[in-house]
Amino acid sequence: MDNPPLMSAPPAETTQAPASAALPWRDALKVYLEPATLRMLALGFSAGLPLLLVLGTLSFRLREAGIDRTTIGYLSWVGLAYGFKWVWAPLVDRLPLPPLTTLLGRRRGWLLLAQGMVIAGLIGMAMNDPRLGLQPLIWCALLVAFGSATQDIALDAFRIESAETRKQAALAAAYQTGYRLAMIWAGAGVLWVAAWAEVAPAVAVTGAAAYQNGAWKTAYLVMAASMAVGVLTVLLSPEPVRRVLPKAKNAGEWLRSVLIEPFADFIRRYKWQAALILALIAIYRISDVVMGIMANPFYVDMGFTKDQVATVSKIYGVIMTLVGAFVGGVLSMRLGVMRVLMLGAVLSAASNLLFAWLATRGHDLTALIAVVSADNLAGGIASAAFIAYLSSLTNISYSATQYALFSSLMLLLPKFIAGYSGAFVDAYGYSTFFTATAMLGVPVLLLVALAARSAARTGDGERQ
Repeated sequence: MDNPPLMSAPPAETTQAPASAALPWRDALKVYLEPATLRMLALGFSAGLPLLLVLGTLSFRLREAGIDRTTIGYLSWVGLAYGFKWVWAPLVDRLPLPPLTTLLGRRRGWLLLAQGMVIAGLIGMAMNDPRLGLQPLIWCALLVAFGSATQDIALDAFRIESAETRKQAALAAAYQTGYRLAMIWAGAGVLWVAAWAEVAPAVAVTGAAAYQNGAWKTAYLVMAASMAVGVLTVLLSPEPVRRVLPKAKNAGEWLRSVLIEPFADFIRRYKWQAALILALIAIYRISDVVMGIMANPFYVDMGFTKDQVATVSKIYGVIMTLVGAFVGGVLSMRLGVMRVLMLGAVLSAASNLLFAWLATRGHDLTALIAVVSADNLAGGIASAAFIAYLSSLTNISYSATQYALFSSLMLLLPKFIAGYSGAFVDAYGYSTFFTATAMLGVPVLLLVALAARSAARTGDGERQ
């Protein structure tokens, strides 16, 4: 089903579906060919493209330009824009954007505006040289992050409203596939374009002296043009059927329904369990997020070239993530989200220990392939299950706001801690850092177990 039926549901209605028997394997796989799923593949690409360009790939660029690791770590706080998107999510959920809303609809109008901000920010990042001053580059990166976070808000609501609950895991897997394809392009592609655009120096140079900003300018302009995939998909996609919402009697009632009710609804539905759920959401991806900020500086310091990092980390690794996302989506539909959520938590924390081992190997390309492949397989499984879990928690009346709250919590604490990752590496080294990030995942296992037990007691476990 492309769109949910038009209905006036009571506030307690959520995106959860009644318990049902497990789908046959054939039906579980067929959902990946439906139009709504294919649209999420393309929109996932649009969502995944900006993230690395203001975090992972940018850290590679900055390290190559001679920026120290501590500064790179602090600059990762640009990503906190993703952690605070719940602040303006209510506006994205309810506020019209004339004439965009009139022409495209509420969801697509906001998506197009957000994509425009991302494109403008990427062009600005292309035009600025970090060696001449970081401030202009940071402001442009903030614009990209803000636009990308806004796109995520509208896109999450678009996805949740585009199909019934039992198909959300498949849509999440398609979203992750598109997202990871974008990460190939924003990770490997940008490195390849930058390497291709470099001019051979007259004399051999190394370190920061070898940095060529013109090559990175070309690469970032190509990335800005690549956002056309998302823009065209938005323009060609149907707007989800708009829910009939009661009109507010006055400004106070409107503000209450937009800013307060989405959060109050979640508390009413889950009561004391809300604290447990929010705690789980807040730290589920902490191992991956904290470790990821230093991954590219690690590759630079280990002597891996742009081509090697592009091929291994951004091709082999991302392909394994696609496999993981597919496996996670299918297993979630067959076995239930909570079981796969636990599997993903175990694998994600354990895979960081492989990076600690890799740090002792030096420039070992074979070891890099093995470690990156295993890490991304685990991340794909965890991401597909986690997105499906977050989707199951939302009330469709407040889908954009509530999902933004959940996905913001997922990033807020990890990205704040990640800001200190460069200073930690400078003080203790890469091996100790990667081991510490693995240990951050241990509390996640306890919270997943408690959340699963709580869901089973209330009957939600049958739906998840």
